[in-house]
Amino acid sequence: MVALVGLGGSATAQDAMQSLPRPETTDPVALGLMQGFPPPQDKLVTLANTTKFPNGSWAFHHLRELGPTANVWRGPQPSSVLPSEPHDLDDIKFADDKGQSITIAAWQKATYTDGLLVLHNGRIVYEKLYAGMTAEQPHAIWSMTKSVTGLLATMSIYDGTLDPNAKIAQYLPELATSAWGDATLQQTLDMTTGLNYREDYTDPKSDLFPYLMATGLIPAPAGYGGPRSVPDFLKTVTKQGEHDVGFQYKSVDTEVVGWVLQRVTGKSFAELVSEKIWRGIGAEQDAFVWVDPRGAQVASIGLNATLRDLGRFGEMLRNDGKVGSRQVVAKAVIDEVRKGGDRDKFKAAGQDVRAGYSYHNQWWIPHDANDSFEAKGLNSQHIHINPAAGLVIVKLSSHPLGNTLFTHVLDRNAFAAIAKAIQ
Repeated sequence: MVALVGLGGSATAQDAMQSLPRPETTDPVALGLMQGFPPPQDKLVTLANTTKFPNGSWAFHHLRELGPTANVWRGPQPSSVLPSEPHDLDDIKFADDKGQSITIAAWQKATYTDGLLVLHNGRIVYEKLYAGMTAEQPHAIWSMTKSVTGLLATMSIYDGTLDPNAKIAQYLPELATSAWGDATLQQTLDMTTGLNYREDYTDPKSDLFPYLMATGLIPAPAGYGGPRSVPDFLKTVTKQGEHDVGFQYKSVDTEVVGWVLQRVTGKSFAELVSEKIWRGIGAEQDAFVWVDPRGAQVASIGLNATLRDLGRFGEMLRNDGKVGSRQVVAKAVIDEVRKGGDRDKFKAAGQDVRAGYSYHNQWWIPHDANDSFEAKGLNSQHIHINPAAGLVIVKLSSHPLGNTLFTHVLDRNAFAAIAKAIQ
């Protein structure tokens, strides 16, 4: 399902960047993808062919049509109001990652943007939709799901439902003999577990691929005898090294956290997102979460939501957990997320382009002058929250390269240019 080109060695990355298709040639509407009834065979998008770009540019906002999902109810209440105060940001110029001048409009095009929303002090100052996407369509947010899961876990720690120092096996005896048997919940939240698991999008032998087959997002090949559900896959992961030595990005850690949440609360992931977040932010549309072949809801990469509702989510976080006068998430929970993690441990990941960052409770923390914090997802999904500037930026994309490190500097420069322009 996902565009599985990631960040490997420098030669691989360079080759991948040079072979990117021109964005103007990838529009799913212009290409006629999934148009007609039934669509012609050469225009048909299925789970089996979405790894072939540009099919993902259609699939990322039509995922519910391709497989099993669970609904995240918005609740019975009216949606919260997002006042509009439009600004023309298209021609704002800034330096790209090579030091060349580029405009906000050109940046969106170059990074295969499907939707961009900018909120300033709760007002919509800029909103664009592309690739045939409409305002009411949920878009795959991929690993930004992790930040939602992390927030739910932090809320459960704050209210005493979960103990961050408890061993995972205390909550999930099924994982007692796995890599997480002696790992704590906090180590799992911060991805400092020592696992014999490698998440490399460029290597077909990477552990990432059987994990994705377990989610059902990538169809398993004929004769495949591996796990067919996320819980079954987690049981196969063994320990390597020691826990709490350094950060390594691992989607399976989030799946463990999601399993703990559902086990302890007795509620599904979709129910928790609805009850604890979606109803509270006054979402305008239901969201949904992908379900694996045996009914497990995918808590690491499974959420899909609309551009504006993600903006509402980011705005609630910017406002220390409040929507209007209503406290949706305790301020102490937001403070815990924003404090970040151990920057020295973060260095173990070798993400030099994110120097100075840390990772805490499934959120990316830049430790910059604006105290910004971020959710990030495969194929260039972003929620960027800049409290100092009163700014929330949501970017949904169908970039053909999976890993956000490819566009990290360019995106951060664009976010800074937008912040400067709206002051």
